[in-house]
Amino acid sequence: MKKIEKRAIMCLLLAFVLLAGVGVFSYRYVAHGDDWASYEGNRDVYAEGDLSKGRLYDINGTLLMQNTADGIIYNDDATIRRALMHITGDRDNNISTGANRAFTDELIGYDLLNGVYSLNNEGEDVTLTLDANICAVAYEALGGRNGTIGVYNYETGDIICMVSAPTYDPADPPSSPEEGSYINRFTSSTFVPGSVFKLVTAAAAIENLDDAYTWEINCTGSVSYGGQYAVTDETAHGTVDLEKALEVSCNCYFGQLAEKLGPGLLEKYVEKAGLTTSYDINGIKTAEGSFSYPDSGMNLAWTGIGQWEDMVNPCALMVYMGAIAGGGEAVLPNIVEPTSFLNNLKARLPVFGTTSRTKQMIDSSTASSLTEMMANNVVSHYGSENFPGLDSLCAKTGTAEVGNGKSPHSWFAGFLNDPSNPYAFVVLVENGGYGIDAAGSVANQVLQAIVNR
Repeated sequence: MKKIEKRAIMCLLLAFVLLAGVGVFSYRYVAHGDDWASYEGNRDVYAEGDLSKGRLYDINGTLLMQNTADGIIYNDDATIRRALMHITGDRDNNISTGANRAFTDELIGYDLLNGVYSLNNEGEDVTLTLDANICAVAYEALGGRNGTIGVYNYETGDIICMVSAPTYDPADPPSSPEEGSYINRFTSSTFVPGSVFKLVTAAAAIENLDDAYTWEINCTGSVSYGGQYAVTDETAHGTVDLEKALEVSCNCYFGQLAEKLGPGLLEKYVEKAGLTTSYDINGIKTAEGSFSYPDSGMNLAWTGIGQWEDMVNPCALMVYMGAIAGGGEAVLPNIVEPTSFLNNLKARLPVFGTTSRTKQMIDSSTASSLTEMMANNVVSHYGSENFPGLDSLCAKTGTAEVGNGKSPHSWFAGFLNDPSNPYAFVVLVENGGYGIDAAGSVANQVLQAIVNR
């Protein structure tokens, strides 16, 4: 009898171990099956170390890239190839945001039930939200300069333009690509924001200072700190309030406004604005911005102006523009069009949430006020004639000093306040000079192509 009991206990223990093992395997299969399937030793997926399955299309059905057993086939248009190199990737997989690294599971057609099996054994068609023609316009608008351009639909989250330079033709790569060519500046880099950051300082003031709209200073062109150092403007702006200071981008005003707010509130609103957030764009992680908050004085003033140690990621800044356009919340960006439910459930989860929103970044009334001010910037300062037909344009320039004798970075960020063209954008031209001159011109070319397509 005792032997039977011992054997029964042993059987139960073995059954428990078996069930536990099945449970662990099932969990690991669901969580990591896609990684197993995309392992480079899988000959059903790779040929001589290169991915051999999958085709990548833009939103219009234009073939951007096709993996074959004989290598990658790219689009016939050299401009499109260069414009989208950071999303298609190159043949040696040097680009972390390239499709064969970022969207491997989708391209090989992995799903939980069938693995990578398909009737034609050619992988899957992956459609991006990008418009190749718009990206080509953006690339040409940069005119050989380094920088990045991003545009997304702030109602759906679809990114229609993502361009980074320097770049090269992945179908005919140079033996020594220009330094920085492997980096997607839109997702993977951070830069000094300059005056585009004044929108964050303005939002903090509107929501925390009773006299935010009426507080004025007399801008003489500089504010001295200890007699040796100063916050300066290129010209004296005279008496300015918040709206006028944003219009003329008055450093003296926003420097003193930052001191009035204090480091704690600035830090709170940087966090609320998502500028230290890493966004997940269908598996592509964006770089986190970084800031420091001096207790007081000139360095705190420069922090509120968008200088000092402020560093922002272009994608995060674009999302913040989407939040202003969207009444205080932003739709999270995505770049892959949804496909079938079974097509790699794990990888599809972010895709299903294409209309997921951020937390409230600013109050809706603050968003409305900033929208009016940004529209005024265009009409009263940048010149509506520089943006013909874009009557709904709301924007802010940035001229970010970078030191070392280099020209400042040129920024232009904003959105179209137009239900038929609900697009938020960010343009950065590295060492491009004044924001309106370089980045503003690029933005106009891209936005014209979008609204007239």
